[in-house]
Amino acid sequence: MKKNKFLLLIAFAVAVLTSCGGGRQSLPTSNEFPVITIGASNAQLKTTYPATIKGIQDVEVRPKVSGFITKLYVHEGEAVRAGQVLFVVDNETYQAAVRQAQAQVNSAQSAVNQARAGVVQANAALNSANAQAATARLTYNNSKSLYDNKVIGEYELQTAKNSYETAMAAVNQAQSGIASANAAVQQAQAGVKQAQAGLASAKENLSFCYVKSPATGFVGSLPFKEGALVSPSSAQPVTTVSNVSTMEVYFSMTESDILNLSRTNNGLNNALKAFPSVSLQLADGTTYNHEGTIVKTSGIIDAATGTVSVIAHFANPEHLLKSGGSGQIIIAKNNNHALLVPQEATAQVQNKTFVYIVDANNKVHYTEITIEPQNDGINYIVTSGLKMGDRIVSKGITSLEDGMEIKALTPAQYEEVIKKAEKLGENQGSAAGFLKAMKGDDK
Repeated sequence: MKKNKFLLLIAFAVAVLTSCGGGRQSLPTSNEFPVITIGASNAQLKTTYPATIKGIQDVEVRPKVSGFITKLYVHEGEAVRAGQVLFVVDNETYQAAVRQAQAQVNSAQSAVNQARAGVVQANAALNSANAQAATARLTYNNSKSLYDNKVIGEYELQTAKNSYETAMAAVNQAQSGIASANAAVQQAQAGVKQAQAGLASAKENLSFCYVKSPATGFVGSLPFKEGALVSPSSAQPVTTVSNVSTMEVYFSMTESDILNLSRTNNGLNNALKAFPSVSLQLADGTTYNHEGTIVKTSGIIDAATGTVSVIAHFANPEHLLKSGGSGQIIIAKNNNHALLVPQEATAQVQNKTFVYIVDANNKVHYTEITIEPQNDGINYIVTSGLKMGDRIVSKGITSLEDGMEIKALTPAQYEEVIKKAEKLGENQGSAAGFLKAMKGDDK
């Protein structure tokens, strides 16, 4: 009874296997391969350049006067605004100089006041001399009339004349006194201006003791603390203020790239204006969420490297980018007539790339191709070795040999064959397990 049951189960398993396709009929044969035809496709080329990130302003802060730091008002990494006081240098000497200069200004102003008083006195003397001269003139004129009429003699006339000439001399002397007084005023005023210049210089030197931020940004390291001696000639700056609202990203393009841009855009300036937005890959491999714009180039080719320095601006509203950081500039370029081949359809041998081209007789030929160094990890962009309309084997090329004749399938046909083979394998495995279980049960 058990033996008959086992025989029935074997017959059932055989029927299952037969209904699934009959052995190897559903498996791809040794010469069946998927073949694709090469055509033009849209592709995006991405070129990367190592880049250095800097703030749009990285200003080294140095004192203009020497002295000890008496007060620090900021901390490293603190946001500051332009004109904000960062630290103070000992200013007692400079304050004393300001007081001395102010005293000199006051003294010079007093000299001006005295000189102006001299002008007033000189004017009064002139008025008095003019009055005396007028009286003497009148007396002299009357004396001439009397003399003509024989009323007085020559002595009286000469005396009147002498008095008049003496009065006129006094007028001239008074006028000279006014000129001298005015000159004294001008000299005193010049002394005031000189003293005021000295005061302004002293105040400026005092203001240098209050070192202010030259820009709005973030404070860098602070190597000098309170009590440290600093000087304008110090090799190390007191700190650096970085304006990071916009970042400048520096990278280098080859001379050939620059020449190509210049030729295709009628000049480099036009090329920069027409240049598409660029992306920035950060040090952790992520892409920065703001695109950048190329704004300028150095205009000079570095003879040592054969490259041109290029600068792109990136907005930095979140302050994610830091001055001194690094990354990679990514420049994308669309190609609407690219010849794409799947990477799995190629073989790499000693830095060379090969494919199998299928001819009209379905024979394969081992052919070298040239590809773009940049790729998306799935396809290669072919620059030479293939043309539109060529057919190549897209999968399973490791089992091919040059000149071998194959049966060409479309990728869809090939996938269907693979699916049937996988299903058959599952059914065969299930039937074998079922027979084994039944055999064990029969025992």
